[in-house]
Amino acid sequence: MSGKFEAFKAIYIEAQVCTICPDLADKTAVLSELNGSLDPKVFFVGEAPGRAGADRTRRPFTGDKSGDNLQILFDSIGLSRDDVFLTSAVMCSPRSATDANRKPTRAEIRNCSHYLRRLLELIDPPLVATLGAVGLDSLKLIEAHSFTLKEHAGTIQHWNGRILVPLYHPSPLVIASQRGLDIQLAHFQALRQAIENC
Repeated sequence: MSGKFEAFKAIYIEAQVCTICPDLADKTAVLSELNGSLDPKVFFVGEAPGRAGADRTRRPFTGDKSGDNLQILFDSIGLSRDDVFLTSAVMCSPRSATDANRKPTRAEIRNCSHYLRRLLELIDPPLVATLGAVGLDSLKLIEAHSFTLKEHAGTIQHWNGRILVPLYHPSPLVIASQRGLDIQLAHFQALRQAIENC
């Protein structure tokens, strides 16, 4: 495991000093040992670190309501954070002019995709789960697919030699306006099934 950890450390040190995205040059990638296991049951890909959450705590999906909601979903299937690796399509926190969270741009997703590709190759998880449309779409830059949340959320798919389960993002906005917690809890049962079958 030490060789794998050293390779991971090299990736995250490189990501933490990356300044390729002009609007994110003053931000630091949320990528370190705090992202989780290098031998995970599930490799999660979200959108980007939130300002009040991961960008502050340096640990993905902690310190905000999205993280709280994800913990409820984890608990519903007995999944521990020690058993997963959590990362994002964009590893720095995109901000609007008012310093609020914003959706990453296509250029930012493209620029970060080589880190995501390297993490997937190194960690080599049997099961990938995406949290939201940005996470799902970011995988297209690694291996083409035609999956959408509208048609494939909560289903077990095959992608790039792995099992893929597209899921909705656990943000309070998504839960309140589009896909309630009851729907997301049901989708996590598909994830549980995928874990059991891996």
